[in-house]
Amino acid sequence: MSVPRVTAIIPVFNDRPALERALPISLDTLAKITDDYEIIVAEDGSTDGSAECVREFGKKTPKIRLFHSDTRLGRGTALNRAIREAKGAIVCYYDVDLATDMQHLPELIGAIDNGADIATGSRLLPESDIKRTEGREIASRSYNFLVRTILGSTLFDHQCGFKAFNKAKILPILPTIRSNHWFWDTELLVRAQRAGFTVTEFPVRWRAGKGTTVRVKDVFGMGSAILRLWWQIHVSKD
Repeated sequence: MSVPRVTAIIPVFNDRPALERALPISLDTLAKITDDYEIIVAEDGSTDGSAECVREFGKKTPKIRLFHSDTRLGRGTALNRAIREAKGAIVCYYDVDLATDMQHLPELIGAIDNGADIATGSRLLPESDIKRTEGREIASRSYNFLVRTILGSTLFDHQCGFKAFNKAKILPILPTIRSNHWFWDTELLVRAQRAGFTVTEFPVRWRAGKGTTVRVKDVFGMGSAILRLWWQIHVSKD
């Protein structure tokens, strides 16, 4: 198989039903964009047979690679590992539940082709089409407002799990990211903007996954993570 131009990464932890749906849709969608692609499943210590599911799909096509961890590394750590090992010059990732409509994948990859260093889908632009609970909407808008205000980001949505990168440009940023879980997305975008990278943000159609809720401790954790990154950037100069 030739060296792929595009690597799509799907992070997964104990979500085999979603993975069984995501893999065939991913193969079909990517094949319409380019023949030169691969899919990496960054499987992070799952115990529900997710790894076995990927191995079964891998028997049907060499385009699917499994990165398995026996213990949970954290979403951010799993993504760092997959990005470093990706063969494509363009690397993208999206959530396994396909909350962001895959119709946007050509636009995501195209933004990097057109010169952006990073491209990200946004649920918070006026043209975005989203459905989620009022509680999640308020929490998301509040969180992103704080990121813009405290960390100086110009983006509207930092946590949408639908991003693409110029791999060569993004590799030097990865070792500076301290978060190994959900805050990874925000930290990467903030540090990349501070480094002068070109980031393209575009509206997407997005539907909340089943069973996702916002808890008080989640909100507290969001605020703590923002302040921690501010301290690292402005005080400890990391």
